[in-house]
Amino acid sequence: MADLKEARVPDIGHDNVPVIEVLVKPGDKVAKEQGLITLESDKATMEVPAPFAGTVKEVKLKVGDEVSEGAVIAIIEADEGSAPAPAPAPATQAAAPAPAPAPAAAPAKAAEPSRAAPAPAAGGVREALVPDIGGHEGVPVIEVLVKVGDTVAKDQSLITLESDKATMEVPAAFGGVVKELKVKVGDELSEGAVIALIESSEGAPAAAPAPAPAPAKAAVPQVEEKPAPLGGRGVLPGNAPEGDVAPAARPPFDSRIVMPGDAPYASPAIRAFARELGVDIRQVKGSGRGGRIVREDVASYVKHALASGARPSGPAQPAGGGLNLLPWPKVDFAKFGAIEEKPLSRIQKISGANLARNWAMIPHVTQHEDADITELEAFRKKLGEENKDLKITPLVFQIKAVVAALKKFPQFNASLDETGEKLILKKYFHVGIAVDTPDGLVVPVIRDCDKKGLLDLAVELGEISKKARDKKLGPNDMSGGCFSISSLGGIGGTAFTPIVNAPEVAILGVSKAQTKPVWNGKEFAPRLILPLSLSYDHRVIDGALAARFASFLATQLGDIRRLLL
Repeated sequence: MADLKEARVPDIGHDNVPVIEVLVKPGDKVAKEQGLITLESDKATMEVPAPFAGTVKEVKLKVGDEVSEGAVIAIIEADEGSAPAPAPAPATQAAAPAPAPAPAAAPAKAAEPSRAAPAPAAGGVREALVPDIGGHEGVPVIEVLVKVGDTVAKDQSLITLESDKATMEVPAAFGGVVKELKVKVGDELSEGAVIALIESSEGAPAAAPAPAPAPAKAAVPQVEEKPAPLGGRGVLPGNAPEGDVAPAARPPFDSRIVMPGDAPYASPAIRAFARELGVDIRQVKGSGRGGRIVREDVASYVKHALASGARPSGPAQPAGGGLNLLPWPKVDFAKFGAIEEKPLSRIQKISGANLARNWAMIPHVTQHEDADITELEAFRKKLGEENKDLKITPLVFQIKAVVAALKKFPQFNASLDETGEKLILKKYFHVGIAVDTPDGLVVPVIRDCDKKGLLDLAVELGEISKKARDKKLGPNDMSGGCFSISSLGGIGGTAFTPIVNAPEVAILGVSKAQTKPVWNGKEFAPRLILPLSLSYDHRVIDGALAARFASFLATQLGDIRRLLL
């Protein structure tokens, strides 16, 4: 028979704490201490772990439910050997055990000097200590909420700690002026650690009365001085109920109470999830209650970043689609020698920003291939002799070969949509040509290259190149491209990595052709070899497809008769 057990909410030091996340669903396998739900009080976000391992059969809670100690979270079929679930705490005062006699001679704990040592005089400098944090050791400080000179009130938060299951603030046990901070972000603290030295503005607290017999309310357990632990995993110092005081009405929720300032408002599980994906959680906008970041927000951020490049959330964030980049170094170059300042041209500024975005957001891979263009070059020269008034460059042959390859491999003639979930395949063939001008690189587009012959392309290429150098290109001349070609053949080089021109998914780089000895089966013969460098977006195109495209392109250039097919 299946061993079904109830997983219950442990002692959390509060009643009616809202559930903000349910971390499991029926059918899930859970390990002991794995988080089941996330609760959020006005001072902390905490996960409630499974008390034993097993398979979730039924979840009894949903987001928005308010729970107290003993509430059933889920029904779990326990694995063999799992420890039995601890019995829930008694729910009624009638069943409460009689208070234990006060330990008259119990020695004071070393970590609780404020309870054992005599009270300092009013206005003296006192130590603010880390209280009981549920038995944890070495809990990291993720925020220091005060600075030297600040005036703090009693119960005002001093630091924020984050364990693997809870984020908690540590409040001041008394009011005063902060004279010295003893901790910084990244320090790991345990119970009794000194947070700060505070010049107390309060009078000396009255000495603790001697232990006395319990009053007439024998059925009500005596409340301890120290705060109640949060399910053994964290605490809310100063938030334990006091006597029979009726709870006040809950104020409107303000996320700044939980995560003040600019700190990201998210549970430890969501922070860990973001770290696993390499996401700077400060860039993610929360959609949960009070702006809390939920798992779906992180997943959506990653999906958008991969699809089209996430934009920074504000002017203070670094460029690069939310990448956590270091600031640009500031150097006084003049102290090393003579310098001259020259402003960038408008084209350089625009193209520089686009290139930086494309390089940062597109996963580039470059496939290199060699094309034997010996026969092509002989034909090109002969064609030039027959059309002396027209400049016929190798680029027009490359355009025709690219169009043939785009028809053969339509995935290269495509773009990702802005969501990154759909690929838009284009039925037209517009090719962008990188043109070097005195002011920088521009990429005008030749349209409908599949409908034009070599001579037509030569005419249009000459016209649009002149237009670019004369600074007469309009927006229409530089939009609508499907694929780009960047040719350095007239300059030099053997290979390079061209940057994909978003939203295209590939670009062809062409280097300088060189005559090389090639083995033909009988002997080495001189052949004119053209180096090709194909950069592509690896989100859309895999390496095998890119290799086939580059090989097909080299074949087309190696036998110009194929361009007629």
